[in-house]
Amino acid sequence: MLMRTDPFREFDRLAQQVFGTSTARPSAMPMDAYRSGDDFVVHFDLPGIDPETIELDVERNVLNVRAERRSPAPEGAETVVAERPTGTFTRQLFLGDTLDTDRIDASYDAGVLTLRIPVAEQAKPRRIQITGGGDRKQIRG
Repeated sequence: MLMRTDPFREFDRLAQQVFGTSTARPSAMPMDAYRSGDDFVVHFDLPGIDPETIELDVERNVLNVRAERRSPAPEGAETVVAERPTGTFTRQLFLGDTLDTDRIDASYDAGVLTLRIPVAEQAKPRRIQITGGGDRKQIRG
């Protein structure tokens, strides 16, 4: 249902270790994903993100999530400590053909972006009626 990949994650981690800088892109947004009934559910941790900066799009079963966290310090302020990452965060999910990407439901609450993606009707188990003889039998197909 889901293929998880980020080819640059390891490269960014190594660059930060070798050069001791934080010039690499911000770390990917942590996520959980599971199937619950007829829905595939994905939760992304996006604390401190203004919901207006979250962008979602799907193209050819690839879901793109983009969000931006801005520094809370006003312009011209002297920063003493800046440990919380700011900038643009992106994540791509490769969705299987068994999901109905036309009916994705998205909500954002308490710093968590939740997506509910229905399982496509053609991917759900269905019963097939068998006729013949004098009996009618049902088998699961």
